[in-house]
Amino acid sequence: MIHRYDRRTLPVSRWRNGGGETREIASFPAGKADFDWRISIATIAADGAFSTFPGIDRIITLLSGEVTLLQEGQRYQQLGLCQPFTFAGEEPISAQLSGKTSSDFNLMARRGVYQPDAGVTCTRFSAAAAVAGVVYVIAGQWQHQDTLLSAGQGAWWQNNGGLFLPVTADARLLWGTFQPSCADDQGCPLK
Repeated sequence: MIHRYDRRTLPVSRWRNGGGETREIASFPAGKADFDWRISIATIAADGAFSTFPGIDRIITLLSGEVTLLQEGQRYQQLGLCQPFTFAGEEPISAQLSGKTSSDFNLMARRGVYQPDAGVTCTRFSAAAAVAGVVYVIAGQWQHQDTLLSAGQGAWWQNNGGLFLPVTADARLLWGTFQPSCADDQGCPLK
């Protein structure tokens, strides 16, 4: 089953440190603080430390603004626009802004349970049937069955995401997937 979302209507959670806000798209299991995977969009409004998530693999994709990640006060990674960057959730990472605010797309997955992956495409996208995932329209329009998605909109699923096709010449799609880490059907989270 596909779940559509629009960035503008997602619920907003303000950060306790006042440095930004998060719009959660989905997490699994739903409503649990101890999630196996989580998808969100964040706005960073001030320099500061990221929350740590021990045992969680993270992928951050910068959607707007300019951000340098710091580790122990030293330059760790300059985030490129629409270029996914992977890091371990237990790493002490801070964000340093070059402008007023930035926004980013976040995937988090419990290590040993799910393997996260992300990318950007201008051509068709289809995830494997048993893989949970998400898409976010960066630009243009994308078709999924009878649904047309525009910039700032997207969809997420727990399995069988289906096929997403570009409709306009400027179409760019950010995708993320969560592949179960188990090698067989014994104990796979999606079964």
